[in-house]
Amino acid sequence: MVATTQDNAVQHDPRRWWALGALVASMLVLGFDMTILNVALPTMARDLGASTGEQQWMADAYVVVFAALMLPAGLLGDRFGRRRMLITGLGIFLAGSLFGALVDDVTLVIAARAVMGVGGALVMPLAMAVLPSLFGADERAKAVGAVSAASALGLPLGPIVGGWLLDHFWWGSVFLVNVPMAALGIAACVFLLPETSDPASPKVDAVSTAYTAAGLSILIYAIIEAPQRGWGDPLLLALLAVSAILITLLVLRERRSVRPMLDLSLLAQRAFLLNTLAATLVLFVLSGLMFVLPQYLQAVLGYDAFGTGVRMLPMMGGLLIASRGAQPLLAKFGARAVISGGLVALAFAAILGSRTSVGDGYGFTALWLSIAGLGFGFAVVPAMTAALGALPRDRAGSGSGLLMTVRQVGSAIGIALLGSLLASAYGHRLDTSGLPGAAADSASDSVVGAHIVAAQLGDRALAASADAAYVHGMSLVLLVSGIAALITALLAAALLPNAKPSEPTDRPAPGKDTDMAPAAADAGQ
Repeated sequence: MVATTQDNAVQHDPRRWWALGALVASMLVLGFDMTILNVALPTMARDLGASTGEQQWMADAYVVVFAALMLPAGLLGDRFGRRRMLITGLGIFLAGSLFGALVDDVTLVIAARAVMGVGGALVMPLAMAVLPSLFGADERAKAVGAVSAASALGLPLGPIVGGWLLDHFWWGSVFLVNVPMAALGIAACVFLLPETSDPASPKVDAVSTAYTAAGLSILIYAIIEAPQRGWGDPLLLALLAVSAILITLLVLRERRSVRPMLDLSLLAQRAFLLNTLAATLVLFVLSGLMFVLPQYLQAVLGYDAFGTGVRMLPMMGGLLIASRGAQPLLAKFGARAVISGGLVALAFAAILGSRTSVGDGYGFTALWLSIAGLGFGFAVVPAMTAALGALPRDRAGSGSGLLMTVRQVGSAIGIALLGSLLASAYGHRLDTSGLPGAAADSASDSVVGAHIVAAQLGDRALAASADAAYVHGMSLVLLVSGIAALITALLAAALLPNAKPSEPTDRPAPGKDTDMAPAAADAGQ
């Protein structure tokens, strides 16, 4: 990315550390929101009567929009001012959060999450893109680390704060809490952040953006609807075909473009492709796990929302410890060994978790959650670092954008596919014989709905059946995740190059080039 004269002028601005505070506040908002909703989903399912599919959409609406708009949002900031677009993104995120807190309908909540995704797509790439213009090479690593830490800090804080809010207020409070945080970020950007831009960046391609958004949305919708309709349903097959056509058109258009938004030719580089796939699989598994786990802790084990948030900390702790401790191992053993080892640890944790039974207490869950967190951290950070390190200097910006977009797509598909697997397994195992039609439908929609019906009817057998059915579905999700992680570990061990950070290279190290900064923060998520 070519910096403007204005960008160079602000590198020695004494306000740059205050400006860094503005960026930290912006990233903290996004990191916080990524996990707070997972704890709230069981409560929202109970109060709004949301089915498993609708819960998937409440989580996925944000991620789909985020993934589809991240690249064009970054380009808008480059061309029209990063500070201006960052403030706009925080304002949109604030408005979506306020709207989500005030509505009382599942469809409107999903719409609010989509609006928040628009704001998040503006904030994430632009908060990192301004760092190279604020800080010189000697200070940039410290600045990137501060913003990365803010983003990562939101992960464990989200479940705890969300759980406390749900125990004391209504479910809309998990949206409302974003309002003052986003407002603080806006104020900090207005008063502390200088304007920077890059007029030489590619123009936003509206057609490619439309292909991306429509193709992803239709694909996710088809996957979520599959448990109810069946994979052989004609409408479902038609939707999958339309999605494939739109994504194919996107690929063809981007390949013909002189200055593409999505530089797909980078996938021809083996090191970049394989490391990107490894990082994406980790997000795929993490997103699915974060979707199924809160319902198990609340509905099956009976913890309240705050207790659920606290009991998710072993995974978050393992993730943060590994993400900070990966560098020494990388220097000693190389990326291939660390990534493969992280994936093996993740596979072991998931397969161990698949042995969970209804009678197991939290201790067993805490054990495999801790191992899973370590596996996540040791796999995703080195994979992203190696992927970016494989890029030539003049294509670092487009490579960062492609990596972040593919990871978000993997996250959305993880929630949709693993959530659908859970819903299908739960529905087939649940015993609703003898229940009235409406009660049977409510119980089949989700384990939370089954417990509500069981409490209303005084039917302990239904509650026990729902718990057993949900644990069966969760175990199946974990088993599939573990097998996928193990296969990826074997492929990584066989195919990945094993360059160490200390080895000489003609490519810039991640975090030292102007356009590698975005993924450095994203690695903590």
